[in-house]
Parts: sequence; C-alpha cells; structure tokens
Amino acid sequence: MPKRLSSEPTDQMHNSIMALPQRQPELPTSVPIHLIKVAASPRINGENSKHTELLLESGVELPPILVHRQTMCIVDGVHRLRAAQKRGDTEIAVDFFDGDEEDAFLEAVRANLAHGLPLSLADRRAAAVRVLDQHPEWSDRAVAEAVGLSPDFIGAVRRLSTTAHPSMSRIGRDGRVRPVDSSQGRIKASQVIASKPNASLREVARNAGIAVGTARDVRDRIQRGLDPVPARQRAAQVNRKAATRRLPEPASSKDPLSTLQGLKKDPSLRFSEAGRRLLRWVDLHAVSADDRTWVATAVPPHCANLIIELAIGYAAAWQGIADAIERQVQPKAI
Repeated sequence: MPKRLSSEPTDQMHNSIMALPQRQPELPTSVPIHLIKVAASPRINGENSKHTELLLESGVELPPILVHRQTMCIVDGVHRLRAAQKRGDTEIAVDFFDGDEEDAFLEAVRANLAHGLPLSLADRRAAAVRVLDQHPEWSDRAVAEAVGLSPDFIGAVRRLSTTAHPSMSRIGRDGRVRPVDSSQGRIKASQVIASKPNASLREVARNAGIAVGTARDVRDRIQRGLDPVPARQRAAQVNRKAATRRLPEPASSKDPLSTLQGLKKDPSLRFSEAGRRLLRWVDLHAVSADDRTWVATAVPPHCANLIIELAIGYAAAWQGIADAIERQVQPKAI
C-alpha cells in the first residue's frame, strides 16, 4: 500500500503489494484551508462531531493532515480540519500523498486503523468489499491486513460477492503470486516427471507453472506411490464445483417456499422429533424472493449497513450449513 510519498524518484520497488519503498518524507506544508476538499471517506457515517470537539478542546498541537496532492482531497484528518476551522484558522499543516485515488482510499483505511478515531466494524467491512472489487487478485490475508479484519471474513465476503472478478492466482502479503488451486499444476508436473525422469526440479516447476517446493512434493509423492494431488486439495476442488452448482441464476431458481412446502409433506420429517424440529427451524428462517422488495424499502438509511452486515453474515452461515450437509451425505474423497 503506498505510503506518504514525495515527488522524488524511487531507488527500487519493494516486492510487497502492501507497501511501496520508504522515501524521504517531505516537511509539512502550510496550506490555506479553503483549498482543502473533503471527499469520500472510509467512514460510512461521515464525521463524528464529538471527536471534533474533543480535538478542539484538547489544546495540543495536532499532527498535519494528509492530502491527496492531485485532487487536494483529504486522505486522513477530516476531524483535525474541522477543529482548525472552528478555531478560526485560515491555514493548516499538510503532508501530501502521491498516488491514484484507489491508493488514497487504501491509505485512508490504513491511517484510520493505526491512530485517531478507529474505523467501526461496519466501516472496515464496507472497505473490504471495495478492496476486493478493486483488487480481486489480492489474497484473503492481504485484504484482511489492509482493512483490519480476519482472513476468514474476507474469504466469506469474496465467496458471496457478485462484483469481485474471479482470479486463478492471488498475491500474498509478501508480494508473491500463488495459484488459488495448484492441483492442475501438480498434475502437469507429474506428467513432466513421467516424460522426463531426469529433469531437474526447477525444470519441472517451470514447465508446470508451480513452485520448486511443490515440484519436490509431487516427485516425492509419486515415488511413494501416492496421487500427486493431496486428498485435501481434491476434496476442496469437489467442494468448489459443488458450490458452483448450488448457485444457479436467480431466474431459474426454484421458489424456496415451494421447496419448504414439499419438505413439510415428507413423512421421515413429519413423524420424527428431529424432523419436526428441523421443519420448525427452517420455517422460522424462511425467506422468499418477494421479501427483497419490502425489506429493501423498509430499511432506514442509517440502518442500511447494519442490515447488509446481517445479510452477509446469515448468507455465510447458510453456506456453511450447506457445506456441512454436503460433507455428511457425500462419500469421502479418496
């Protein structure tokens, strides 16, 4: 993630996606307040007037604000700007940020995780959705570090996202590119080893598009008479394909309420205590396609992000239930 940059050229690029190389910081510049713009913020609810009053009454000298040089929009420091305006200041100390607007947003998130008034959980989750949309190639851990959330939550958001574009590889926090699924590379490596038994591991890795360590593991597995793809990867591949089958286009989906009515007629459910308990639970959580319209119109604007959080959380929970049921009824991968 870009840091506060000067206009001086860089010596070399760091291999991490989360940071550019360290550069000599500029001295803060005094800038007329009327030139500073307040644009989009990672804070869903905007400014916090109580925090502004706290800064105003503190009596201490506040750090410079961070401003995007190209647009003069605040990256970090809206509350400091408001406090300066309330004091009647006409100028404010500014550090400049160089980069595109998406880099500026990421820096705003990073800065507000590190100091000042922390971003709320809703703010960080909204930021995660935006980062995934802009950087689908980033790993779950890289996105999690950028927005201050857990990798598991980022993975759930990625699976449920309708905007994040699929990527066959991910860039980790260390800047290295790794495939999402290395099973095809492992199979290719086994074919290379079979056709060229004396090939070096580097040659196998290069031809198969995998890491040298993975090529070594494939060779060791073949020598022990094992499948080149470990069982857990084969099982994960089966689960991914099953998940894809479970997500048909809405227009072709069967009405869930019709499915529920069919379940209620099943004797194995109706005439057992466990079955009746299951039917009561499913009935309690039933949602139909018609609910979308009235629910969306009933949500007050200030509650919108909380309802979105609930919907994402419930969807992830239902996906987990579907996965657990599928593992229960399908034969184990071997």
